[in-house]
Amino acid sequence: MAVNDPIGDLLTRIRNGQLRGMAKINSPTSRLRVSLLDVLREEGYIRGYAEVEFKGHRELEIELKYYEGRPVIRELKRVSTPGRRVYASVKELKPHRQGLGVSIVSTPQGVMTDSNAREKNVGGEVLCQVF
Repeated sequence: MAVNDPIGDLLTRIRNGQLRGMAKINSPTSRLRVSLLDVLREEGYIRGYAEVEFKGHRELEIELKYYEGRPVIRELKRVSTPGRRVYASVKELKPHRQGLGVSIVSTPQGVMTDSNAREKNVGGEVLCQVF
């Protein structure tokens, strides 16, 4: 099945998995998804991920993270979509939820959080916001 918005698909799979209380979910693999999952893991929103072989093709097996039975991720929102791209310069990158949340930005130096982008003085496409 062709997916028009791979980032939106990944975020929806994570949201649905957490609503069901699942420990692990699967998602097709791509470099952009791996970069996004690296940022989520570094920020402590997921336990980790691994690439596995499933029915002849590679998939990402993502371990979701819970604290006292509740999902660590409270809000996962897609900002830039294929139909409406959202770009932000360094000056426009503001802290999400007064710095408690994270905006994930795709920059020329790679996928990173908004705070890292401000430190490196680069802007880019705002992929999603996590709280």
